[in-house]
Amino acid sequence: MKRKTYQGLTFRPFIEKTAIAERVEALGRSIASDFEGKCPLFLCVLNGAAPFAVDLFRAADIDAEISFIRLKSYEGMSTTGKVKQIMGLTEQIEGRHVIVVEDIIDTGRTMSHLLDDLRALGPASLSVATLLFKPDALQVKVEPQYVGFEIPTKFIIGYGLDIDGLARNLPDIYVLDEEGAPEA
Repeated sequence: MKRKTYQGLTFRPFIEKTAIAERVEALGRSIASDFEGKCPLFLCVLNGAAPFAVDLFRAADIDAEISFIRLKSYEGMSTTGKVKQIMGLTEQIEGRHVIVVEDIIDTGRTMSHLLDDLRALGPASLSVATLLFKPDALQVKVEPQYVGFEIPTKFIIGYGLDIDGLARNLPDIYVLDEEGAPEA
């Protein structure tokens, strides 16, 4: 894996695609075990979670459905502190087992807001699967049930995560590698 440069910032390799694939398979097996016979709805938070959600959905070898919503709380490398719904939920989730699939949880604000909205719709259960979790960055209590990797509070890109829309297509995850660069 080579370093990547976007918008004048250099990123170094952080988590290789093979490690990602192994972890996603393990999470899928765990979800399949926990939800056997329940036909859960995987609810992918676009855009960043799309690669993870699709891979996780395939790794969970059970009857399940997948749907998508789109929220926005980031601009550039930092959070705006506000959650904006771009594309909303179209399925009825009352009485359903719902697994929210997110790419990363850092401050917890976006996930907390989403979970509050979903709870009001009466699901049978509500779980969170996140590829990446930054526990040191949490500002709101959020406890994901399925975590790919706990990472430090650094800005990362790749495997769905972006910098202003770029780098989502990288199969590996990269971390910002520049002295004095802002953390997010």
